[in-house]
Parts: sequence; C-alpha cells; structure tokens
Amino acid sequence: MAIKENVSEDETLVLPGKVFKLKDRLELATLIGTLQEQEMVEKFSENQYEFNLVTEITNLVQRENSLSGVYSKDTITYVYHRGKAIPFPKTTEAFFHFITRDEDVLLTILQDKWTASRIANEFSRFIFDRKGNIIETQIPAEALRSFHELNPEGTKVAFFDRMGIPNLDKLSLYGPDLIETDLFDDYAGRGDLWYIVITSKKHGHVVGITRNAIIVIFNKVTHQEYLDYVTDEVFPLIT
Repeated sequence: MAIKENVSEDETLVLPGKVFKLKDRLELATLIGTLQEQEMVEKFSENQYEFNLVTEITNLVQRENSLSGVYSKDTITYVYHRGKAIPFPKTTEAFFHFITRDEDVLLTILQDKWTASRIANEFSRFIFDRKGNIIETQIPAEALRSFHELNPEGTKVAFFDRMGIPNLDKLSLYGPDLIETDLFDDYAGRGDLWYIVITSKKHGHVVGITRNAIIVIFNKVTHQEYLDYVTDEVFPLIT
C-alpha cells in the first residue's frame, strides 16, 4: 500500500497554490493532446522491495477557455523500523488549471510553492520537451499596492521589500488596524509591498498573496472556490 497525498474535488482545505505562465501561447487542443498521453512508469528495486513508480495526468476536463486535471507522481520515502530504513511508495497529487487569455496562458498549480515549481518544470518537459518554458508570473508592486488600496481595512499582514536599507531584505507589519499606523505609511513610502494577507470583500476568504503569485487561502475552500477567487481577483493583477 502506498502513502497518498490526495486531492478530492469536494474536500474543503486550506489551499496553497502558485500561478505560472507559458512562454509560448498554445491552444487548449494542443495542451489536451499532449497531456492526455502522459504516463510514465519507473521500476524501483532495493533488496526485496520492488515498486512501479507512476507519473500520470488524469481527470482532464475542458471548458470554454480552460483545462483542469490532476497530476500525480510516485516517489520513494523511507520508514525507520527496528533498525532498518524501509522504502515505501508515496503518491503526491496536485490539482492544476490552465486558462487562456487574449495574450497568454496561465497555469495554476494547487500545491506548496516548492512542489508547484517542480511540477511546473515537469509540465514544461511534457509540453515543450524542455525545462524553462513555463515561468513564474509577476504582480507589479504598484498593482499589489492598488489592490490593497481598494480594501485597505482588509489588510492584516504586510511585508515590504526594496527598502533601500543595507542588509535589510524585508520588513513586516501585523495587526488589525495597519492602515491607521504611521509605520505603514512610512514603510510604504520607503519600499514596495511584497506580500499581504487580506480579507476579500467579495468572496470573504482570508488570502495571502505575493508578488510572484503564490496564493494561499487560509479558510477552508474547495478547488473550484480557490480557482474562482484567483480568476476573479488575482489574474487581473498578473502581467
């Protein structure tokens, strides 16, 4: 039996994710044709232990301008048992979502930032036969600042960078009344917003957003609720 980090469509979770961009714009038909063929099996053998490690893409669903599915990959983890390290297969799954815009294609991967970045590289190899063709997206500092200013009372955490102070990378402020503090204005005048935690007026979610489009919804939501929020409030900020 394998350990499984699974994704369930109906399960509500605290969801992290990251948004990427394809360097070259492709049509959904091309993406589907490539992704539905992806299944790789690697044999693992160590002493008396043998496993088939599978990487595959399943549950592909196409809509008018989007394509979603589940990426899964088996790896080996080790369990210590009575003086021995025992290999054990582990499946990591990630829900993903491509959406086409007029000028580009965005890819959202619902996983922690490190795992999401690794999966984005895997997708680049699947689709373009090389790494590096799926890249980080960026939210301009002024766009994140404008987003905050639309709902300043909702911001409860703010990180600033580019402060112009030697040996100081970031400064942070926490609290329910950040907009009422002189420190917020001082930090905002010296540097740029890098990360905020804000309560959405429209959706009610408590959300953390960075300028490189790492988005965490801290209240429990479904995958579709996550995508609805990101599509509605974050995608317009991404260049």
